Amino acid sequence: MKKTPRISETEWEVMKVIWAQAPCTAGEIIELLTRADPTWHPKTVKAFLNRLVKKRVLGFRKEGRAYLYRPLVRESECVAAASESFLARVFGGSLKPMLAHFVERRRLSATEVKELRELLEKREAGSRDPSKQR
Repeated sequence: MKKTPRISETEWEVMKVIWAQAPCTAGEIIELLTRADPTWHPKTVKAFLNRLVKKRVLGFRKEGRAYLYRPLVRESECVAAASESFLARVFGGSLKPMLAHFVERRRLSATEVKELRELLEKREAGSRDPSKQR
């Protein structure tokens, strides 16, 4: 199984733009990032693009004078890797204490509680069905 590269918090910001807009040029990425946060500098964005290419998170092709960037890793893969890393680092890999932590400390609406209950019930039903076992 291929290991998903770790990306920093700032690299996530760049990747969110690319996942949403790919393929896109550096200019388009810079425009979208600076529209959301004017403190982004074009050279900084380009440095992050180079770093993400080196990490093999991004690929590119030259089109005229521009480079078109595209993700080499799906967002869902990065979310899964970051989630697993967080769970292991902060909660020793145990899901129950993490869920308890967030449920006890965050205010949940009745709709959110209902949705969580439905997710757990669906998961429980799936674990009882031998055809849905891994």
